[in-house]
Amino acid sequence: MFAGLHFFWALGGEVGLDVSAGERLASERPGWFVAGGLWGVGLLCLAGAVVALGLRRRGVHGRRWRALRWLGVAIGVLLLSRGLLVEALLIAGASAVGEISAAQKFWTLAVWNPWFILGGLLFGLAAHGFGKALAGRPERAAAIG
Repeated sequence: MFAGLHFFWALGGEVGLDVSAGERLASERPGWFVAGGLWGVGLLCLAGAVVALGLRRRGVHGRRWRALRWLGVAIGVLLLSRGLLVEALLIAGASAVGEISAAQKFWTLAVWNPWFILGGLLFGLAAHGFGKALAGRPERAAAIG
């Protein structure tokens, strides 16, 4: 869903971009913003979806799987930290976030940031449960031995 929205904006779509990125970026669309902030973020969203699907596996072991688990932890921490930090800065009215409109502040607090926070929590939970055998099922290695 989030990847699709960023690709829509990267292809010239306008609905919601001004309250997400700000009026100046939405109207000017500098090349760095379209490449990194829209296409790049859309691709990161797709990569995150692949990691999330990988974290659904149970009963797996090995170095590669541990790396996937730690990637899930890192994504969870990044999303949660970003969501909480931006939320705190906006609520406190910190000038570090630059000029933002009242609509942009509302949409960020009420719509965009809660998804970052929820996503961070869900990635953390998925990484925590990743690789564990399902309850009541012996792991394959234990069943073989």
